[in-house]
Amino acid sequence: MGSVDETTIGYTEWHPIKQFLRYPGYEFALIVLNQSINDEGLFRDLWSIAATRVAADGGANRVYDIYQKSLLRKNIPPSAGNYVNLDAIIGDLDSLSEQSRSFFTTSPANCKVVHDPDQYSTDFAKAVKFVRKDFPSMDIVCMGGLGGRVDQGLSQIHHLYLFQTSPTYADGRMFLLSGESLSFLLKAGKHHIHVREPDAIIDNFVRMSGDPFAKYVGIIPVKEPSVITTKGLEWDVENWPTEFGGQISTSNHVLPETKVIEVETTKDVLFTIALKHGAEEN
Repeated sequence: MGSVDETTIGYTEWHPIKQFLRYPGYEFALIVLNQSINDEGLFRDLWSIAATRVAADGGANRVYDIYQKSLLRKNIPPSAGNYVNLDAIIGDLDSLSEQSRSFFTTSPANCKVVHDPDQYSTDFAKAVKFVRKDFPSMDIVCMGGLGGRVDQGLSQIHHLYLFQTSPTYADGRMFLLSGESLSFLLKAGKHHIHVREPDAIIDNFVRMSGDPFAKYVGIIPVKEPSVITTKGLEWDVENWPTEFGGQISTSNHVLPETKVIEVETTKDVLFTIALKHGAEEN
């Protein structure tokens, strides 16, 4: 997303739907974290269009589990269950199972396994650095974001701040994605977040559409207090101080007619929006 429509009259533009439908100029790298993948359809959509696919250590086990499950599902085309094209596994490899390692390093798979024993860096951080080295400035989607243990979830938010220090996202943008929500960092300034794309072109996607988001929105001042102004939400605010221990905006609602949410913030804040639940797969 970094190279397309970045700003409009002082606003940073966000088109997550176009990102996940891989419109030209919205390519991304997919990092799979070591957390349960609860929405296989969404994962399959992202896997099929990612420019590269990297597992953070035990994240490879999660992909292998999805592969095994896909073999049992009669309603999935053979190509959809083909998860052998994982490009790399990186980490200290203390979580990588022998079954996963064997699967991803045996033909037709051709996965690179990188052992990085550094105990002062998380597997998530190692995966981000690996992607940034080979695909500089490319946006990154992290599957498994904000799921599982609380300390892991806080660590993932920490990584959004750690790897996006540029006020213009010069190193690429990062997204945390789970089966429940999408979260990303809004730098200090003005933002347009396009939450509905009624004219989006949908082609062979299982879960992604032009209207994939549910109504719930949060704007969280994780690092430091901020002052925010919003438009397009049920409970909009203007010049509203927000901080932990004070007041924060959670469980707000996107209005039914809203296509673009406007957020102005004096400091970096976490933006999170819920996903609609996909239909149950047989």
